[in-house]
Amino acid sequence: MHTKSYYQPRGPRLLCGAVLAVLLQQAAATTARADLGSGLNEAVKATRKVSRELSVHVVELASGEEIYSYNADRPRIIASNTKLLTTAAAFDTVGPGFFFETNVLWRGERDDGGLRGDVAVLGGGDPNISGRHYGGDPLVVFRQWAQEFKRLGVHRIEGDLFLVTGLFEPPLVHPDWPRDQLHRWYEAPVAALSFSDNCVLVRIWPGQAVGERARVELIPDLGVLRVENTARTVDSSRRHKVIVDRRNGSDLLQISGSLYRRAAPVESWVTVPDPVSYFGVALKTAFEEEGVELLGGLRPTMRLPSGQWRWVTGHRSDLMTTSEVINKRSQNFFAESLLKALGARLCGAGSWEAGRRVVEEFLERVGIQPGEYQLADGSGMSRGNRFTARQLTTVLQYMFEHQKGREFLLTLPYSGEEGLRWEDRLADEPYRGNIFAKTGSLLGVSTLSGYAKGRSGKTYAFSILCNRTTGNWGAARAQDRILRELVDGG
Repeated sequence: MHTKSYYQPRGPRLLCGAVLAVLLQQAAATTARADLGSGLNEAVKATRKVSRELSVHVVELASGEEIYSYNADRPRIIASNTKLLTTAAAFDTVGPGFFFETNVLWRGERDDGGLRGDVAVLGGGDPNISGRHYGGDPLVVFRQWAQEFKRLGVHRIEGDLFLVTGLFEPPLVHPDWPRDQLHRWYEAPVAALSFSDNCVLVRIWPGQAVGERARVELIPDLGVLRVENTARTVDSSRRHKVIVDRRNGSDLLQISGSLYRRAAPVESWVTVPDPVSYFGVALKTAFEEEGVELLGGLRPTMRLPSGQWRWVTGHRSDLMTTSEVINKRSQNFFAESLLKALGARLCGAGSWEAGRRVVEEFLERVGIQPGEYQLADGSGMSRGNRFTARQLTTVLQYMFEHQKGREFLLTLPYSGEEGLRWEDRLADEPYRGNIFAKTGSLLGVSTLSGYAKGRSGKTYAFSILCNRTTGNWGAARAQDRILRELVDGG
């Protein structure tokens, strides 16, 4: 009896203590959520001053709990946040083991240092054949191919160079893209054989004296663009304005305006009108510089001609490297090349339509149904890409738990990352390195979606979609304020 009477009063007190601890924890969590919600409300209120059409959604990833929602189900133009969908679909379907492959073949007979026959390059849609990953020399990959021919004893190729581009279907430029900006790097044509982002770097220097014509440098200078230069050197910085233009379908590069005599050189990446010919001219130039003559002509073709072809060499680029350029550098050309490649690999057609089908099927697996959004391209250059903030956080949640989610996350730029636009954005503690997110920008559109880690250690998926902005710089600053509140209070 004594034992019973001893334990009877202890049980309820212990139970009450445990319940009290839980209730205190719940109260603290409720207070923290209230404080976070209040802070986010103030930040969103400020953002509404610079964005007349705003959507915000925040989800805590471990619990799946919705932390904040403002117009989260209103479709918005998402700009380059579209790249998140393209790369996520790629990691989900083909995975990090996917490679772009470009193969070099020959046919004919070798004889006394020469090849009495032809060479063919089978385009695999690789956007990486450039100097981007090779110290700046855009011809590196072609030089490696030339060295392989020399190793096999071939210093002269008497036949033609066939450029096989049938993997990707026309058109080379998306029909939704602004036609007055097709010479800009962000609207580069997309072909199965591409070189140096299908662009030429135009560098314009002031003349040595006032009134002199500006000096123009093309890198690489392969003769694919004709230059008409009327730009003059002036003695006033107020008159400093340079115009670089190439009319649609034309190889004429027009440079006009005025350069202040003490100004640094003006640089502009300009697209080429014919990417396949550009590829061929660059390859031929590199071969000849390495001591391999190409005596025949360039023969663009959709299909490999019949004959007994043998593999000589090639080039491969992986999904991880490609996706890093897409998400960290926001390179439209890379995103569209990946989208068409997904269409070719999984739907048998290297087209925008087939690529979109791959992404749409991925979205359906995530739980986003057809008809609930609009998808036009793979990069976000089109204003036809319209999604809700909730749909974007749904994709981010899915990828966070995905088998290849870590690889996907590592392709995103992070706050304070050196060498990117993020270098000075949210770069102070405790924000530096705790936000992984993709930006998006079009005229009147500024978007930001990704992951953020709060001071508490909790991780969140977020999407901030600003449409009809009064200015994208102000919208970006407002987005940063929202993220500061999320990190501080989350």
